[in-house]
Amino acid sequence: MVLVASHGEKDEAENVVDFRGNPVDRSKTGGWLAAGLILGTELSERICAMGISMNLVTYLVGDLHLSSAKSATIVTNFMGTLNLLGLLGGFLADAKLGRYLTVAIFASVTALGVGLLTSATSIPSMRPPQCDDYRRKHHQCIEANGKQLAMLYAALYTIALGGGGIKSNVSGFGSDQFDTSDPKEEKAMIFFFNRFYFAISIGSLFAVIVLVYVQDNVGRGWGYGISAGTMVVAAAILLIGTPWYRFKKPRGSPLTVIWRVLLLAWKKRSHPYPDHPSLLNEYQNAKVPHTEKFKCLDKAAIIEDNAVANENKNNSWIVSTVTEVEEVKMVLKLLPIWATCILFWTVYSQMTTFTVEQATFMNRKIGSFTVPSGSLSAFLFITILLFTSLNEKVFVPLARKITHSIQGMTSLQRVGTGLIFSVIAMIVSAVIEQQRRETSVQKHIQISAFWLVPQYFLVGAGEAFVYVGQLEFFIREGPERMKSMSTGLFLSAISMGMFVSSMLVSIVDKITNKHWLRSNLNKGKLNNFYWLLAVLGLLNFMVFLFFAMKHQYNVQHRVKGDKELENFNDGKV
Repeated sequence: MVLVASHGEKDEAENVVDFRGNPVDRSKTGGWLAAGLILGTELSERICAMGISMNLVTYLVGDLHLSSAKSATIVTNFMGTLNLLGLLGGFLADAKLGRYLTVAIFASVTALGVGLLTSATSIPSMRPPQCDDYRRKHHQCIEANGKQLAMLYAALYTIALGGGGIKSNVSGFGSDQFDTSDPKEEKAMIFFFNRFYFAISIGSLFAVIVLVYVQDNVGRGWGYGISAGTMVVAAAILLIGTPWYRFKKPRGSPLTVIWRVLLLAWKKRSHPYPDHPSLLNEYQNAKVPHTEKFKCLDKAAIIEDNAVANENKNNSWIVSTVTEVEEVKMVLKLLPIWATCILFWTVYSQMTTFTVEQATFMNRKIGSFTVPSGSLSAFLFITILLFTSLNEKVFVPLARKITHSIQGMTSLQRVGTGLIFSVIAMIVSAVIEQQRRETSVQKHIQISAFWLVPQYFLVGAGEAFVYVGQLEFFIREGPERMKSMSTGLFLSAISMGMFVSSMLVSIVDKITNKHWLRSNLNKGKLNNFYWLLAVLGLLNFMVFLFFAMKHQYNVQHRVKGDKELENFNDGKV
């Protein structure tokens, strides 16, 4: 049975302090209380982001009169930038600010951005003249001009900046509240990522049911104003919980370490390898065990004769340590998995764009009540909540009995399962869209919008596996000192998925001369776009499988027998 162990545990214990800078008292700090207070910030960020992204396309098309393709691109670019800026937030936290201060600052930025969005959607002059059904049908509506879009863009990208800083640090700061050298806290850490995602999915569900309804039936300003209020409350709760947190001191820029190791390895590329790795700089004191993978980087730790003579062994710009080299290797090992996870988020982005547009062309009535098209994504988050619960209560315990492993399913097994779900989801989406269009065009009948539930269900199930698996993989497999940046790298995969979606929309639009993706879906062929994503997803899964099978997890330790595993499952460890 295997479980990823943290590196340099003694060093890490010395690096953990309370809010006064003193060594932590484990009985009074950390644990689920502290982690729960921290997760409130991500819960609010998710309410803001989902409350905006899941219904923004209907505002852009219906109120600003932009095309479906352009609206989809705006939404995916916004979400892509939000996740990409996680790298910036992670860098600042690891290099200088620390995770706590970074989350607090960027929560304030998010609240400011949502306030701007409230204003941008409430001021009448920020929208073009209203368009009646006749002009809309004949594509004669006046689009929003540059000045009207400027404030909207400013608000969206301020939110993206704040959300990126929160996302890249909340999970890391939350996991800092558990000491993996303690068996009970190690168990809590295993469930932390699952419960973390369960909590933020509750926020997403609230956003798509309550806030989307408020936006469509009361007013956009009210909907976004509620989001701004929740962000302010969450920031206040984060600050109130300060005495209960465990803090890890930032250790300097992780990008500097990566750049330095790569530079030194290149400069010493002509040097022969030492007879034994123990001759590399600081081999005996390494906090991370030496590995043979990416051996060319070992040259950065070769001690040159002049370095010894001039006593420059401690000058990190002359020679790297084995620890630094191994940390860079750990980052490089993440990249193939990072690349093969991108397409899942391209598939996911369709749930916030074209699937919402599909709903507007379908029958959304339940009696006399018309369900907002954006609220149908509630089925996405209900499925996520369902599968997140099943993961913890059914799938993981069952997998433990089969594999005799504490983790049950490895992080990459979770990701692979999610990728399979995404391929099936696009096949189902293509079939349903073809049936919807044919029924609408040939019989002039709108089929029920609840035919979209299967694709929401499949993508939601996939996300429950992929998000938790990816997050756990990047945090556990990345270097300890680069935990926030590792989370930022995970978020950048989501970001790239959104940007790839925008790129594919543009390419398909150009190649098909706008015949596939049209504002009037009845005149387009959206099902062909879904088939394209299904084929790309299948090819991507094969590449993922290749790299996942070759991946070697970080240092592992074994549990002593089935009795200890049984105790672990029963909560006795």
